Amino acid sequence: MYGRDPWGGPLEIHTADSATDDDRSRNLQDFDRAAMSRSLDETQQSWLLGPTEQKKKKYVDLGCIIVSRKIFKWTVGCIIAAALLTGFITMIVKLVPRHKHHNPPPDNYTLALRKALMFFNAQKSGKLPKHNNVSWRGNSCLQDGKSDDSTMFKNLVGGYYDAGDAIKFNFPQSFALTMLSWSVIEYSAKYEAAGELAHVKDTIKWGTDYLLKTFNSSADTIDRIAAQVGKGDTSGGATDPNDHYCWVRPEDIDYARPVTECHGCSDLAAEMAAALASASIVFKDSKAYSQKLVHGARTLFKFSRDQRGRYSVGNEAENFYNSTGYWDEFIWGAAWLYYATGNSSYLQLATTPGIAKHAGAFWGGPDYGVLSWDNKLTGAQVLLSRMRLFLSPGYPYEEILRTFHNQTSIIMCSYLPIFTSFNRTKGGLIQLNHGRPQPLQYVVNAAFLATLFSDYLAAADTPGWYCGPNFYSTDVLRKFAETQIDYILGKNPRKMSYVVGFGNHYPKHVHHRGASIPKNKVKYNCKGGWKYRDSSKANPNTIVGAMVAGPDKHDGFRDVRSNYNYTEPTLAGNAGLVAALVALSGDRDVGIDKNTLFSAVPPMFPTPPPPPAPWKP
Repeated sequence: MYGRDPWGGPLEIHTADSATDDDRSRNLQDFDRAAMSRSLDETQQSWLLGPTEQKKKKYVDLGCIIVSRKIFKWTVGCIIAAALLTGFITMIVKLVPRHKHHNPPPDNYTLALRKALMFFNAQKSGKLPKHNNVSWRGNSCLQDGKSDDSTMFKNLVGGYYDAGDAIKFNFPQSFALTMLSWSVIEYSAKYEAAGELAHVKDTIKWGTDYLLKTFNSSADTIDRIAAQVGKGDTSGGATDPNDHYCWVRPEDIDYARPVTECHGCSDLAAEMAAALASASIVFKDSKAYSQKLVHGARTLFKFSRDQRGRYSVGNEAENFYNSTGYWDEFIWGAAWLYYATGNSSYLQLATTPGIAKHAGAFWGGPDYGVLSWDNKLTGAQVLLSRMRLFLSPGYPYEEILRTFHNQTSIIMCSYLPIFTSFNRTKGGLIQLNHGRPQPLQYVVNAAFLATLFSDYLAAADTPGWYCGPNFYSTDVLRKFAETQIDYILGKNPRKMSYVVGFGNHYPKHVHHRGASIPKNKVKYNCKGGWKYRDSSKANPNTIVGAMVAGPDKHDGFRDVRSNYNYTEPTLAGNAGLVAALVALSGDRDVGIDKNTLFSAVPPMFPTPPPPPAPWKP
């Protein structure tokens, strides 16, 4: 049989070769056994058996990374466990009662500092600010200047009363302001820590605002200064009403208050210049006011150099605040003006050997090394030693600055108990005024200078200084200052604090008119207050922070109002106390501010010229 192949070829089917169905079935079984006799791979099995169940994946695809399923489970579990633990710990911390950590209580020096500054609030004259915080004081002497037809200064309201009376002496008042400004410049961080920086700056400004009224501060050249307001001369049995004969509250003064002018007063003018110049550094952030102070200081210092003379000659100040010379004020005022302006002419004057000689820098004497409202030489020596320690100006200043530095070292040696320059009471108080009355005002100044110089040395990485062949640590100086201030605050044979309001045992009969007369809406006349002056009762008003004149050379003290040599406080004395207290207060590691005093001082050496241009062939 023939058939046709669809692909074009003949298809021949042989009938004889055809098989039955059984034969074909048998043949297929033989093919199956032959195929099963060898193993098939997965692909081949899938052809034969179709899709099978896939194995469980061992990895987790996180999109950006593929990780093992086991690691993924452990990681998630650890995160959940950590979150639970953190929450548990946070809950415990919040539930457990906590003890608040308070700052340590202020030390005695800080506590006394806050009180000592309050004394200046009680001494303010004029229209008082609302925040004065002395309840028994009010506005007073609002006609100062106007009531004296002989003076050209018609507005002399303000300033500070000097002591227990109502006289305004510019000479000691200016020294007090200079000391306060110096302490702020060096220890502003400590004032800030005590919370008293704004207070002390207000105190200084109250005084400098007044000083600017006592001369023509807008002029470049002047011919006079108002040196004093009020009168206190009672010599010869004079009975005319004045600030010493009468015993009345300043608020009740109705008698004439004359103005004392001076036309040749180098000492007063140079001290006023020092006060304004130092204050200009304190207020350097108030540019307009600082420049006003600097201009006034320049004018005053020029006047002091042009019209020579001592301010106290021929007037009653000779009986109260007599000046022994003006050469020390020349050095003192010039040094402060140099720091305030950077003008080297002032430094040249301050370092002139002839002026230092006239000031007594080379001959010593019983009062050598004693800083006071009268003699500023020791303060100037310390102030200029600072420049040598930190700036090293070199020629032509090095020789005289080295001399001042050596003299300062000798003065610091004289304060130590192992030397005999000054005696001490049995209670340990140094007798810088050699047993004369009112010793504390000199002691506090020495304590300030000793602490300050020790801080200078520490800031210069110098552990001490030499007294002859022996080396002494700066700790010795600080210890001297601490023992003297501790004596004043109550560690003395009488267990009495000589700062009113500090401690439990302090003078109650302070020689002070305003504190001794009650504020009871009764106006007492000139003699009407004598009964309070002579009363044995304690003062009705506490003049907080007032440091009284102090004990005698035997540690004795009489708390009697009529004896001013024991119980009268002064501006100059309290300014030194404030300076010493702030220097000793707070953290000892907080030293001086090295840079503020030099803020106006230019580089001591000229700027080197620029390098030459590179050579070109």
